[in-house]
Amino acid sequence: MGQEPPPSREIQQLFNVTIANTAQGGNVATFDQRGQNVSYQYNAAGNINFGAVQNRQDFITELEKLKTELHKATDASVIDADVATDAEYQLSKAINQAKKPDANQKTILEHINGAKTLIEGVAAASGLVTGLLTAAEQAHKFFGG
Repeated sequence: MGQEPPPSREIQQLFNVTIANTAQGGNVATFDQRGQNVSYQYNAAGNINFGAVQNRQDFITELEKLKTELHKATDASVIDADVATDAEYQLSKAINQAKKPDANQKTILEHINGAKTLIEGVAAASGLVTGLLTAAEQAHKFFGG
């Protein structure tokens, strides 16, 4: 570090060659994205956060958000409708079990893992699979064996 920074003309030259790819400078490449269509991209934007779950109700709320996100993926035809119906059913069963005063951890985990197994082969749904894995980890905290 003990060196003086290079003169600004050297910095400009370095930029021109490295970024603009010409000694004279020029335009930086631009990418034309017109006509591109992204049908679905899992991006809950922080809306689904099992890491912030503090109690059973928070856990249930996050599972419901995950179910909503699964529905969005289905609407975008990322997940086959029949597979999605089965996965949503599994999540509904997990949610219903979690709402019971005597909720059974094993049953909740079976349903979460059932939903995960149904969608884990769908590359575009990998974020949902990750969410289900995190949900399974959190279930151990709030529900007795």
